[in-house]
Order: sequence, then structure tokens, then C-alpha cells
Amino acid sequence: MRKCQRPHCGGAYEDVGGGELYCDTCGMAPVVAPDGAVSSPPTGIAGGGPPRGAAGGGVPGAGASAGGGVPGAGVSAGAGSPGAGVSPSGRSARSAGRSSRSARSARSARSAGRSSRSAASRRSVSGRLSQGLSGPVTARSVSVRSSGASSGRSARGRLGAGLVTVPAVPRPDPRSAVMERPEVPERRRFCSRSDCGAPVGRARGDRPGRTEGFCTRCGHPYSFVPKLRAGDVVHGQYEVAGCLAHGGLGWIYLAVDRAVSDRWVVLKGLLDTGDQDAMAAAISERRFLAEIEHANIVRIYNFVEHLDQRTGSLDGYIVMEYVGGKSLKDIANGRRGPDGRRDPLPVEQACAYGIEALEALGHLHSRNLLYCDFKVDNAIQSEDQLKLIDMGAVRRMGDQESAVYGTVGYQAPEVAEVGPSVASDLYTVARTLAVLTFDFQGYANVYADSLPEPEHIEVFRRYESFYRLLVRATDPDPVRRFASAQEMADQLTGVLREVVALQTGAPRPALSTLFGPEQRVADTTLFAEPGGEVSRLGLRPARARRGKGTRAGAATAGAEQAPDGGSAPVGRTSAVDGSAPVGGASAAGGGGVGAGPLLAVLDVRGAALALPVPLVDPDDPNAAFLAGLMAPGPAEVAAALRAAPAESPELRLRELRALLELGDAEGAVRVLEALERSHPDDWRVVWYRGVASLATGDHATAAVAFDAVYDAFPGEPAAKLALALCAEALGQLDNAAEYYRLVWTTDPSHVGAAFGLARVRLAAGDRDAAVRTLESVPESSIHYTAARVAAVRARLRRRDPGEPLRDDLHAAAREVAALDALGLDPVRRERLSAEVLGLALDWWLSGRPGGLSPDHTLLGSELHERGLRFGLERSYRVLARLAQRGEERIELVERANRFRPRTWV
Repeated sequence: MRKCQRPHCGGAYEDVGGGELYCDTCGMAPVVAPDGAVSSPPTGIAGGGPPRGAAGGGVPGAGASAGGGVPGAGVSAGAGSPGAGVSPSGRSARSAGRSSRSARSARSARSAGRSSRSAASRRSVSGRLSQGLSGPVTARSVSVRSSGASSGRSARGRLGAGLVTVPAVPRPDPRSAVMERPEVPERRRFCSRSDCGAPVGRARGDRPGRTEGFCTRCGHPYSFVPKLRAGDVVHGQYEVAGCLAHGGLGWIYLAVDRAVSDRWVVLKGLLDTGDQDAMAAAISERRFLAEIEHANIVRIYNFVEHLDQRTGSLDGYIVMEYVGGKSLKDIANGRRGPDGRRDPLPVEQACAYGIEALEALGHLHSRNLLYCDFKVDNAIQSEDQLKLIDMGAVRRMGDQESAVYGTVGYQAPEVAEVGPSVASDLYTVARTLAVLTFDFQGYANVYADSLPEPEHIEVFRRYESFYRLLVRATDPDPVRRFASAQEMADQLTGVLREVVALQTGAPRPALSTLFGPEQRVADTTLFAEPGGEVSRLGLRPARARRGKGTRAGAATAGAEQAPDGGSAPVGRTSAVDGSAPVGGASAAGGGGVGAGPLLAVLDVRGAALALPVPLVDPDDPNAAFLAGLMAPGPAEVAAALRAAPAESPELRLRELRALLELGDAEGAVRVLEALERSHPDDWRVVWYRGVASLATGDHATAAVAFDAVYDAFPGEPAAKLALALCAEALGQLDNAAEYYRLVWTTDPSHVGAAFGLARVRLAAGDRDAAVRTLESVPESSIHYTAARVAAVRARLRRRDPGEPLRDDLHAAAREVAALDALGLDPVRRERLSAEVLGLALDWWLSGRPGGLSPDHTLLGSELHERGLRFGLERSYRVLARLAQRGEERIELVERANRFRPRTWV
């Protein structure tokens, strides 16, 4: 018995029947090598088709998945290593029956625990937000059904979608891939009959195993001797150069097409049978593969027959394009860490491969074909292009006769019962992404139809959107998976944009195909109006006016005059009223400029209605009517909708939004409940459930709804922006900050994410991070000025003058000067100047902590008490001249007088 390969496991592998090995301690199979190398289980028949007899009827013709990853038409040629890169598991035909039986037994053994694992692998509520939710909040499911079919083609460019550079794989000399001694190791010799699969050609004592003979169990003939030799000419056109690999249906050969510019081609056995009628039928059945033309799919050129001179049999071969490069399995296994273990592929590189694979699958689906067996063995990177190389398992949609081929660990769980589908093809892509991006131990047994929990997988914890994409694509219910390869590719591209933006710090924005742009930014001010004076240490008490007494706007902190004409502090009071920003966050900072709460209370309803709006479905009967709707306000919209030519979901969704904007919560709820009854699986209805709940104060329900949309569309920023708003409303500042950060880092067109991130950073006391976020708003944004004004106030509001404020004061002064140069209106300019100078005066009177800087001026005022007082006086007199009301003008003049230094005139 062999020792278990899993680290720290003292068990040993036990044969549980059919040659299948499982550890008697941990239950894991030796699918992954001790060093973490990727090694797929063999391709097998999952279902469909008649039982196979000796003639092999039902094998799907064209290289029927010959070898569970034998690259076939695209052999990965390692330099100096003949046949390098060929999968060791090339036994589809002979192992089909055994794989099918073992897969069924494994499924039955796992059936009891599958539902619980599947439920655990799909989260209905975000792991971050759910920890803070309480009460009977139930998750809503979202089953997205695309309204249009994917064309299978897109405008994407080279590998990497223009977002990431994938290292090119050079195209080697095809001759270097030819095996010097074409032999099949005895450990890989099995009967090719699907219902047998017994070991054949094994050594007995000192006598080596036979390379030709008959199976001792079923009597089926076997041969591991190449039928073609170098120099043989097949069909009078293809000159054989040698053997590339051995698959389930025999040897795979490299040849030169003498009829077409001496191009390199691959010859692959078509059918393991001597039945000529079956051969002709298989060739006729598979000719449709030659019509497939796509940049990411290996080209099939021809189907030919060749007379075997030794046996006299007429053998069939499929002639395919030669693709030189490396399979994804070889690329993955070629990455090694310092300890010699396999280093998983970077997520961005795996996503790039996934996007290309989905492009190819989308093309097949558009021609009513299913690939059925995508995995790391069946895709090759050649230079900067990815190609699907093994077309043996391809079948027509609706085919109820042909055998279904697949690989345990990659194949969707429902295939054995209901057959393959578009959803099962997408499932295989997601499983391949998982195998590539982390050490997926047990993916063919323990986790054959589920994913590990995020707390155990670093890449899932780091990239939540990537995890959610895999969860949706591998959902146990095929209906809940992506509806098309194009839809999954769009979302995977969105995830890739997010990953690259997080890694590089450079935004990767893109137009959404589901949501419109941000409606508006609900809160660009961030700060509450100050409840006191800009300086509490330098303010002199106001003189009571005759008949009026002391004005309400006078300072609450008294001051005595200093001999030098300044003032000395007598005491300090704070007028903080104890209010906090939405979500229960406490205001940051201590004393400083102004009194009262630091942040203004967030208008959650306004922020909910400012979220991006789902685009109108172009197939909706009222799409044209809604596109031409030019009503100026929600009341007019509601009235105009009555003239719609037909009833439709989009019409009711637009009515729902108009009612929410009007504040008619009861009417909006009635419309929403009717939509939920008629279209329970429409993601737009779930989205508006979130908007309506958020606008009416039910923040927990809104979080559940938006989380479901995030599950459905992990590449969309809108869902993350909505979740950030929910988290902020629920008081989960860390979760809100993370979702705001994801959106803002990826797509700066969502400026609301920047203000939201700054708001929660300030509420959490991280003033520096808030300033950095506000200053990252680009100058091209219409909210640039508001962001810079907020950044100045973020530096100053509620600061303790005993802190070392020198650098922040000068930075704020430079920002005010820059805004003035950009045309900041005089009122905001002078108010900002007064805040900067007021805090500077308090800092000066507190002993100038941190010392002075070489720059002895601040906004044109000399940096000492007298100069700062003159500056404050000047700002308040300018504001008095700009005041609209007489009482406000008098108040500002009085403030100017209270701050000006003592003079003789």
C-alpha cells in the first residue's frame, strides 16, 4: 500500500474497486501530485449512447476525447523531450466504462452530503454583511435568464483582453515533439473496451508485457504498436513524421501535408474498430466538425482512411491543425515555488485564459454544439493565443444517442442524469479556473461538485468577486448558472478589471452592459455646518449691542486680551451635540475648527435613488416607448406611462422608480409585489427590491437583495456600490469601506464611491485615508472641485490645535490657492480660507507643535498671530460684502472685528 501524498496524513491508499484509490485516513484520492502538480482524471463516458460492444459503437468519432487531455491536434512540445506535455491520462476509450461506473458510485456515495456542501459553497448574503445582520432575514435567489443569445464572437483582442500581459509561449519546431521511441508504459495499458478497462500487456515475472494481444478478461484485441511509421503516406497526401502521443483510440501522429504548402498536421485515430460500416457512419456523423472555424478552436481539415499493411484493416483518421505550444496543465505545472511545489497561476492570467475559452465555447454554442470536456489538458497556449485542441467530445445539442464524455472533477453533476448543456460547459470552465488558481486538493472526489470555503483559500479571500463568479458558474442548479458563454465572459472580464486595478492601482473602467451610469452623487459635502467659530482660542468676546444683548453667534469660550494685542485662552467648551453619521459611526477627531458633529447625516433615500439604473431590455415591447420618454419629473413620468402601447416588465419597473422618487412608498410596494409575483427570477426586480428597501429604511432586506445581484453579476460595480451603501447604513464601516474601495479603484466614473469611502474613513477616524481618496478624484470629473473642497475640510475639521498641524495647514492652503486658480466661487474660497487661518491661529496660540516651516506665509498672510488675525479679518469682510441678507452681513462684520488684532486706528 502506498503512503498518502497529502502532507501530515499518515494514511495509505486503498483500492476500493475498479482500480480507484482513496486514502484510508483522509479519504483523498491521489489526483494531485505531492508537489501540487495538476493531473486530470481520465475522460470517461458520463451517460448517453448505447452500451459499447467489441466494435466500439457509440464512441464519438473524431478523436473521441482521446486521452482525457492528450493534446491531440495541439501537442505541447517541450524542448528536448519528445512527447513532452502529453497527458499521462490518455485512456478515454478503455477507461470509459470504469470511469462511468466509478463516477456513478462516487456520486451516490456523495449524494447525502452534496446538498449541504453546495449550499455552503453558494452564499446568498455577503460574508461581510451577514455577520452584522440579525433577525429573520431570508435570502432571495436570482436566476438570470438572458433575453438574447450570444453570437459567440466579440471585439476583444488578444489573450488578456487588453488588461493583462500573458507571457507568450513560443511555437517550437514541430519535429522536436516527435517521440524517439514510441512506447506506452505498462502502467498505462488497459483494455479499450468501455465496459471492461482491465489491465493488459503487463509483465509476468521476468517476461515483459506484450504490446499486442487479447484482453484476458473480455477477449477484446489490443495493440500498443504504432500503425503508422515515419515516411508512410496516408491518403496519398499526409507524410507521417512520427508519433506525438498515445491516446485512448491509439497513436497520434505528426505529419506533413504535401498537398497544401507542406503544412504541419496531426493525424488522430478516428475509431477503434474493424467494422467498416461503423467507420463510414462515424466519419459521416463527425464531418460537421470540419465546418467549425474560430481563432480559439483547433481546425479540423479532413477525415481520411488508410489501409493498414500489417492487418489489412481500413483505419480512419481525423486530420487536424498542428498547434505548437503548451497545454494549460503544462503551464500550471511549470510554475514552481522555492520549496519545489507548484505555484498556482496568478488570478489575472487564469481569467485571461477563461475569457478566451469562453469565446471558443460561445462560438460552438452559437452553432448548437457542446464541447462537454473542457479542462486544463484540452487547451493549449501557442504564442499569445489559446486554442481548444480536443474536439472528440463535441456533440450536437439535443443529441440523445451519442455517448457523453467528461472528466470527474470538471463535469457538472447533472450531466449523468440529464445530459450536457450550455450550463454544464460553463461549469467546466469555472472548475478549470479553480484548478489553475489554487492548490485544489480533492477536486475530483471530496470537492467533485463543490468549492472549498473561502476561509481556507487565500485567493477567494483576496478576490471576493472571483470567488462569487466561480460559485455562480458551478451552482448545483444549472438554471442559476450563467445563461451563456458571452454573459460569463462579460462578468469574468469585469472581475479581471477589478483584479488588475487592485494589483496595479490603475483604474480599469468599462461601460456596463447591464447598468447605466451613476445618476448623481448624493453627498458631495460630507461635513455638517460648523456649530461654532473657526478659531476658539483667538476669538474675542463680542460687545453687546444696545438693546440686543450678546448675539447668539458669539463665541462660547471667553478670552482675555494678551499684552501683545493677541488673546490668551481662558477655557474651552465643545458644542458637540452627540449626533453621528448614519450607521451609528462616531465623529472623528477631537477639537478643532468648528463645533458640532463632524459629518452630515447621510440621506440614505437620496443615495439609494442615485444608484445606477438597470438598462432597459431592448427586447421589451415598450423599449422604444421608454427610450423616447422625455418627461421632466417623476410625476410627469408616472402620467406619461399610462399612454404606453402595451403592458411589460420594463413599464412597471419605470413606474416603480417614479413612485419611489415621488416618495409614494405604498404605491411602490404594490407595484414591486406584483412584479415579484409575475417575474420572481428577474434580477432587475430583485435590484429594485433592494432600492425600495433602502429608500424606505429596511437596510437589512436591501443588503440581501443587492447581495443576490452581486452573486449573479460579480463583475458589475453597481452591486458592490449598493452593498457599500447598505453596509454604511447598517453601521458596518469596514465592510462599507471595502466595497467602496473595490468600486473606486476599478472605475472612477462612480464618483459616489470616492465620497462614500472618504465618508466612512472619516467616521472611522482615518483622516489621512479620507484625504487621499478625495484627492484621487480626477480633474476631468464634474465633482473635482467638490472633492477638493471636502479634502481641505477633511484635513482641518475637528482638529486639536495641540497636534503637529504644520504640514496639513500648508497643504490645505495650497489646495485653496489651486482651487482659486481653477475659478472657485468667492464665497467658498473665503470660507475655506477662514477655516485654514482660524485653525492656524489656534495652532500658533497653542505653541506651534511640530515647529515652523521655511514658508512663513499662509494664504497671503504672514505666519504669526498678527498676520493670521489680519487674514481672518480680510476673509470675513469679503464674505460680508458677498452676503445676501443684512443680518448675515452684520454678523460677518462683527466676526471680522473680533478677530482683527488691536490697532490704534
